[in-house]
Amino acid sequence: MAFDAEGKGAELGSTIKSHSTSILIGGLFGLFTGGIWGLLFGGFVGFLISRTLRGVVRSINPQEAFFKATFTVMGRIAKADGRVTEDEIQFARDVMLQMRLDENRKRQAIEFFSEGKDVDLDLSRLVRPLGIMLKHRISVKLMFVEILLQTAMADGEVSPAEMQVIEEVCGYLDFGHDTVEEVIARVKAQRDFYQHGQAGVDSEVLLKDAYAVLGVDETAGDAEVKKAYRRQMSQHHPDKLVSKGLPEEMIELAKEKSQEIQAAYERIKTARK
Repeated sequence: MAFDAEGKGAELGSTIKSHSTSILIGGLFGLFTGGIWGLLFGGFVGFLISRTLRGVVRSINPQEAFFKATFTVMGRIAKADGRVTEDEIQFARDVMLQMRLDENRKRQAIEFFSEGKDVDLDLSRLVRPLGIMLKHRISVKLMFVEILLQTAMADGEVSPAEMQVIEEVCGYLDFGHDTVEEVIARVKAQRDFYQHGQAGVDSEVLLKDAYAVLGVDETAGDAEVKKAYRRQMSQHHPDKLVSKGLPEEMIELAKEKSQEIQAAYERIKTARK
């Protein structure tokens, strides 16, 4: 699946900048340690390191990297408390079911999930390359983090140990703490909106959940609510996400999120008539 032209241009600019930075750092280090010859040698070493890293990243299939990282980190989160619960296992099964994986891909997903339970596995080697590839594809990175948070919430709450893993991963993806908190609030709201809707709870509670799904206050004006709705739909549009690196197998997950956002917006519109 080809990436969008805008993403390619941004990625190229980022690569050039990173490439130049590596050469500059290497050169300065050489200058301070070995004079002019050190400058030349250090710059050359920086160039070789940058070229090698760039080649490694480009050799990775973004969608395969996303697939592997998703289930591996899901395994790490499930194991974070010391014991994988049946709820966490069931959530992983549900994700596989939604993705409509064939037996081979399901077997791969299970293997990745099991690998993730190994506390000695270095997540940075798995997630950092993904972060580089998705550097300017914020919506895809958000989708990745949302899936991880849903895993953590599978047993009812996000424990400190699970949160530590998520924050570690978000660091590799270059997400700040504020962004993580925002995503947590939205995922919790989506869960509550769905569960309360299924249970038929009081309409006022459901309306409050709907506002939280869009990330706006109940006092927000119609224009602000509509803007928030469009922003959320743009970030979770299945076709856009796939074009930016989301595995096609995960399109059903993106569709479900879009449907939840749509349902929340309709609930708010109905209440405001």
